[in-house]
Amino acid sequence: MQLPLTYLTLLASAASFATCWTPAPSFGSDQAAAESLKILTDASTDGSLQKHLATKDVATGKCTVQNAAVRREYSTLSNDEKLDYTRAVQCLMARPAITPADKAPGARSRYDDIVATHINQTRTIHRSGSFMAWHRHYVWTFEQALRNECAYKGSVPYWSWAKSSQDPLNSPYLDGSEHSQGGNGEYEAHNCTTGLSSGLLCIEPGQGGEPFYAYGHSIIHPMYTTSQDHHTNSPIPQGGCVKTGPYAGIMANLTATVPSWPGIPAKEPLSYAPRCIRHDISAPLARKWSGDEHVVDLLRNPRYQTDIGAFQDRLQYTGNATVGWYGLHQFGHFLVNGDPAGDFFNSPNEPLFWLHHAMADRVWWIWQNQKPVERAFQVAGTRTMNNKPPSDDATVDDTFDMGYNGGEVVIKDLVSTIAGPYCYIYQ
Repeated sequence: MQLPLTYLTLLASAASFATCWTPAPSFGSDQAAAESLKILTDASTDGSLQKHLATKDVATGKCTVQNAAVRREYSTLSNDEKLDYTRAVQCLMARPAITPADKAPGARSRYDDIVATHINQTRTIHRSGSFMAWHRHYVWTFEQALRNECAYKGSVPYWSWAKSSQDPLNSPYLDGSEHSQGGNGEYEAHNCTTGLSSGLLCIEPGQGGEPFYAYGHSIIHPMYTTSQDHHTNSPIPQGGCVKTGPYAGIMANLTATVPSWPGIPAKEPLSYAPRCIRHDISAPLARKWSGDEHVVDLLRNPRYQTDIGAFQDRLQYTGNATVGWYGLHQFGHFLVNGDPAGDFFNSPNEPLFWLHHAMADRVWWIWQNQKPVERAFQVAGTRTMNNKPPSDDATVDDTFDMGYNGGEVVIKDLVSTIAGPYCYIYQ
């Protein structure tokens, strides 16, 4: 079918529009990071941090701030660096699984091995005492697999939530280019999707309440082919399979566990149920919930400086039965508003997961290093999600493991990024 000139002209204009992106300000959180790096450097140089860590036999080794690897913000990487990262992720997706079939029947790749670990431990690693440390080690374990098995030389980059807050669709993270982490999904009609357990503040289709009009944005659906259609502002809800970016066509092999997306069934846990990755990127969600003011509030507001319990509760806050709230952790999983990002068991199948949780770790790193000695061994919460079933309080002596991706570790060894198994800092 020959497309009308109006459609081709608009498509060309949209492609040009997609290349224009101005990052929103992130000065407040970046300034906090610079301050924390200075404090960490001083505490490491004078030995006070190492001395405190040694009280619980945490090894500090030869890592220093000066020789540590630096995790950088994704949009600041060169195109070649972005390709190096995504190629390493693709490599893990192509390597065969090592998890025994009776443990994870649906695992087909090394990437699936890592996702299976998150699925298996979800009910003890969210809204629990191990939330921050577990996810720090999980991202690091993923990073080690990229390096040791796929020859990656860099570090896992982080996603500055603030920078993409005003224009996620054209941002380097989600513009659909080969240097991104994927674009929007193909057309798929759907209703409002639930992002909060309370059911409040559901995310509307078609850019989360802002219809994706044929002539106003960077993707034009071929069902709108006349100028009359364009001028009627016909909305184009997305939400289907991602067909752009470096992971176009990849499959989530492990069955959904608690799907938030309509029409996605949950089958026997960890069984094989391949399906495409779906996106319906919500610009309004980003604008309201991910600006730098939210990060700065988390790091500066006295309410969240008392102890790690107050800090991590705010990071994960989703409101209550009558008031909805997209805390920064929840926002990051629902910005793409699809599947498996919205399934909190299977969410690592969404490639943006790693950049999102590297940013969550960066925010914790900033918070910790505002007072690196005092905050080193802080843990708050029980050993189960929302204390269901009831469990004892978590301690720094608690252990967990990464399944077939790594050995058993102790929380106290994971509290500093320049001690224990780690040697990295954030820019």
